[in-house]
Amino acid sequence: MEKPYEMIRYERPSANVARIMLARPEARNAQNTQMLYEIDAALDAAMHDDTVHVVIIGADGPHFSSGHDIKGKAGRGQPGDFGPPRLGVGGYTKPGQEGHMAHEQEVFIGFCWRWRNMPKPTIAAVQGKAIAGGLMLVWPFDLVVASEDAQFSDPVVTFGVNGVEYFVHAWEVGHRKAKEMLFTGESISAQEAKELGMVNRVVKREDLEKETLALAEKIARQPSMGLKLAKMSVNQSLDAQGMYNAIQSAFGLHHLGHANMRIVHGSAVEPTGANKIETQAKADKPKFSSD
Repeated sequence: MEKPYEMIRYERPSANVARIMLARPEARNAQNTQMLYEIDAALDAAMHDDTVHVVIIGADGPHFSSGHDIKGKAGRGQPGDFGPPRLGVGGYTKPGQEGHMAHEQEVFIGFCWRWRNMPKPTIAAVQGKAIAGGLMLVWPFDLVVASEDAQFSDPVVTFGVNGVEYFVHAWEVGHRKAKEMLFTGESISAQEAKELGMVNRVVKREDLEKETLALAEKIARQPSMGLKLAKMSVNQSLDAQGMYNAIQSAFGLHHLGHANMRIVHGSAVEPTGANKIETQAKADKPKFSSD
């Protein structure tokens, strides 16, 4: 993929820090296939640049990401349209659930797992809303700095499926909160997310960029080998608890939900689901699970 990117920006805010910015504020940074391939390419560039020690992922505009771009036409397509397929899944153009599942194995669950295991420390800087697929640009990364107005939700049960494809809810917020989050679709505030262990730091909105960069620069001064080994050690402790197997199992159930919707409604999701999530994305006053 040639630079410059169209859906993101790749920046170097300081000598040893790279920053990837979602750059579709007019669409609330909704993710399409092109954006995800650009993020993947930018992360690759950062990982192969030995002067980069830490990577930040942030977003332009008032909201981090409203999730997958379900209605938009720009940047849609299959793996291979915006760069070579990365994970060797194949079958993207097959009819029915086979092609749908192959696409999501590559650009959703596959990319998320790949990003989670990249060797350098990564930090998500989140403001405003991170809805559904927006969580999949937060959870794979090592640390999360959130502004006071940040809110996190996964209302995807309204589609007739179990939740987003990178199904780590129980690992991020605990099993009971995960069920409440999924059953109700309600948002978790930045402060509650911090109390649950999903967010590391909560800062004022106007300080988000400065505070995240300061944290990244502090980490970047540590020995790179020590950082890699520390990250691998924590990730492997989660793997030993069955994290990967749980994600894969939930992904299969996710596609059982899609297949059922195709039988019942003739489409991969419950027909009113997209409108419900769009309404939540546009709402000024979210309903928090702690209200």
